[in-house]
Amino acid sequence: MSNGLGTLLVGMGRAGHGLHLPVLRRLRADPGTSHLFAAGPVLAADPHRRPAAAPDLRPTTLAEAPRLLDPARTVVHLCTPPTERTAALETLGRLGYRRVLLEKPVAADSRGLDELLALRDRYGLDLAVVAQWLGSRLTDRLRALLARDAYGPLRTIHVVQRKPRFSRTLAGDGHPTAFDVELPHSLGLCLALAGPGRVTGAGGTDMAVGGRVLPRLGTAWLNLQHDSGTWTRIRSDLTSPVRERRVTLELAHGTLIGHFPGSEADAYARLTVIDRDGESTELLHDDALGGFLEHTYRYYAADGGRRGPHPDLEVNAQVVRLLDRAKAIAARPLPGGALRTASAR
Repeated sequence: MSNGLGTLLVGMGRAGHGLHLPVLRRLRADPGTSHLFAAGPVLAADPHRRPAAAPDLRPTTLAEAPRLLDPARTVVHLCTPPTERTAALETLGRLGYRRVLLEKPVAADSRGLDELLALRDRYGLDLAVVAQWLGSRLTDRLRALLARDAYGPLRTIHVVQRKPRFSRTLAGDGHPTAFDVELPHSLGLCLALAGPGRVTGAGGTDMAVGGRVLPRLGTAWLNLQHDSGTWTRIRSDLTSPVRERRVTLELAHGTLIGHFPGSEADAYARLTVIDRDGESTELLHDDALGGFLEHTYRYYAADGGRRGPHPDLEVNAQVVRLLDRAKAIAARPLPGGALRTASAR
């Protein structure tokens, strides 16, 4: 592993410690991918807590990290909340880091996105965004079926994202609304499948739990009209008792129903195809985050970012701007003072 890239995890909450670190450990131990990583432990820094040390994990600070690993040969996983992203990226740029992998969402709003892009230009950063749905095997299959054009033009996309998220929301993890939790994944997917578009409607509800009301953190929905003529409807419920990540593509002569893995506990997706000949289902091994990180380290190892912006950065920037628009629409009261709820159509 001596010729590979080092790793610095910044932010050791749910994303950094619970998602990125286990996948990195698996990739670093796999003979097929271990050469992508430098020898020695992963560095971990968190402004709010001191990470626990382990044989393959060394706690550090942003000030100390450059003395432990050369910034020019290090990939940073920036897993701080979106509201803290700009300050952390400014510090990383000044310290000489260039390869930075941003946890979703890229930013909390368009202003934050503009600040990140300005820092990218100032320090010559090569930014990539954690968008594992764009690199999942299920998404690849959906793209392939659309490219074959066997079922006619794509008419509608429906996405349902449901999961219980009470404890993390009560603890406060820097996500200001339900739009910032699951929708960055699904909206990016819809843009990748159907092209750019505009928000035509949006709304949401609060989360009420334990005698507390958490504004705009219960449900979120948006409707999107694509320039291609396709329209999208996304519904996310963070108060659901069950987990589901489902996308339904309705085409002129068939329907594609995909279920992404519900959590990191399982790595299988399911695709169902319904057409005039009947219905067929297949299971796909879909370690989306593992595949995404492997692809990203190969990308960073290739030539250090001399190819221009990461190919998915523009889609993820569109996601932030569209979600910003959706949140603005959702915040407006309807005539008569009613709220725009998740049941609106």
